Amino acid sequence: MSFKYKRILLKLSGEALAGEAKFGIDKDKLGKVCDSIKNIVEKKVQIAIVVGGGNFWRGRNALEMERTTADYMGMLATTMNAMAIQDALEARGVSTRLQNAIEIKQVGEPFICRRAIRHLEKGRVVIFGGGTGNPYFSTDTAAALRATEVGAEIILFGKTVDAVYDSDPDTNPNAKRFSEISYSEILNMNLKVIDATAASLCRDNHMTMAIFDAADENNMIKVLEGENPGTIVRE
Repeated sequence: MSFKYKRILLKLSGEALAGEAKFGIDKDKLGKVCDSIKNIVEKKVQIAIVVGGGNFWRGRNALEMERTTADYMGMLATTMNAMAIQDALEARGVSTRLQNAIEIKQVGEPFICRRAIRHLEKGRVVIFGGGTGNPYFSTDTAAALRATEVGAEIILFGKTVDAVYDSDPDTNPNAKRFSEISYSEILNMNLKVIDATAASLCRDNHMTMAIFDAADENNMIKVLEGENPGTIVRE
């Protein structure tokens, strides 16, 4: 079956790599994610990746720490995850490039949009580390920004929940599940599934997003085949 999209951005939460330990990187979890990515690359789909860093560090939990410092530490956490994904993909024979929003020459290239697009055109997976490179912005916003910059057709958003709900399904068994929702509705209902800046950026640039459970690696394939395993967000 042919895939619906030819250029995508995959947003992975750091927790999606942590497995049951909820911290660090679980090699089996990382391996399954990278196996799915390799399968997609082999179908000639161009893939860019933004990864979070919550499996190592969350700035909002940094008590008595200045916000800017905490956020830069989070950017370093995303870089560690980006390096792990790059290594696992390269071990599977997938050509990659790591572009980091904060300059670390020994680790990867600086982010240059035209170069990233050229890598994608050559069939390389481009992994964006370091978030946006600025404090006060999340990796959700980094995903929305990079997807728009490189001309992705859709953001595949793997999370620890399986869809968008009107309240926390872990605490409210009657939470309403959405199969489709708009960015304006997410903002108006103050839903926390993605941050407000990312939702606004996607809305203003007419970007489609598919939110699904990252624990099931087959969900990425389902979205590319036109299925909806979670929630589709569009304006």
